[in-house]
Amino acid sequence: MRSSRKRDHVEHVLKNKFESNNYFNDIYLEHNSLPEIDFNDINTEYNFLGKNISFPIMINAMTGGFDRAVEINSNLAKVAKRLNIPMAVGSQTIAIKDKDYESSFKIVREILNDGVVISNVNAFVDVDEAKKAVDMIHSDALQIHINPAQEICMPEGDRNFKGVLKKIEKIVKNIEKPVIVKEVGFGISNDVAKRLYNVGVKYIDLGGHGGTNFIKVENARNEDFDFDELFEWGIPTALSLLENKNIASDLNIVCSGGMRTANDVIKALSIGANMVGISGPILRELEERGHESAYKYLENIIYKSKVIMLLLGKENIRDLKTVPYRIKGQLKELMVNINE
Repeated sequence: MRSSRKRDHVEHVLKNKFESNNYFNDIYLEHNSLPEIDFNDINTEYNFLGKNISFPIMINAMTGGFDRAVEINSNLAKVAKRLNIPMAVGSQTIAIKDKDYESSFKIVREILNDGVVISNVNAFVDVDEAKKAVDMIHSDALQIHINPAQEICMPEGDRNFKGVLKKIEKIVKNIEKPVIVKEVGFGISNDVAKRLYNVGVKYIDLGGHGGTNFIKVENARNEDFDFDELFEWGIPTALSLLENKNIASDLNIVCSGGMRTANDVIKALSIGANMVGISGPILRELEERGHESAYKYLENIIYKSKVIMLLLGKENIRDLKTVPYRIKGQLKELMVNINE
């Protein structure tokens, strides 16, 4: 059943964009007419999980554990290797239960060699299962995805979400690798981020509303109920980032959820993100146009990000944190309401 579901998810994402507004259009960055920078001196290198990468962007968790997943993950890993950026695999829970599915995950480490590879499991696994996921691909970190909105709309999804925070806390305290808690498309609120931080989580992946909408994906698979009234459910990615960026200086934020352009990437890095995750658009490029197109898509984002850095007068990633910005439109209204 898991293998069939994973195949369904990929097919539905490719057939339908299922994307929403991430609200980054409501972030305004101030142009610098006197940047005093040589474009060739712009340095985008970044240290993530103890390893140097070429740019703070990662291919985020997508798939694994079905017949075509080896091919898909192999091609994604080749893109990550060429660009020297991290890659997270899809949920390994299926391979923990059945070793026949391990190859679609192990291929990522085989191709990336000593690059940054991130494991992925659901929030219901125990410590031993979490360790198996890490050991399977010798990963640099473990991503734990939390997705109640998707599960509750999934015909065969989970219905009991009690004790999840305690499970996460136990994993954090009992594995040696950093733990990244990731939403899958509905955003992490300030309250949830603080609760995660208080149990030892130092990395969160916002997975905000604006990217692949898994309520729409599950709705297309559900023959019993129509969830169209929930299609706009979730915290927009930009709002989730602004809510959480000041929780703690050692809380690392991966900003994902509708990150499609260089503008999105630089805005996210400027207003508080440490890393940006992209998944759906890369998968679409790969499946519709091939490996080279997926590579060019990310290469173009990275190059245009450097162009924007020049126009902001910032020579490295660290300096982006000093970019003047303003919030406008509906995002500003939502921020005002939260502050009130």
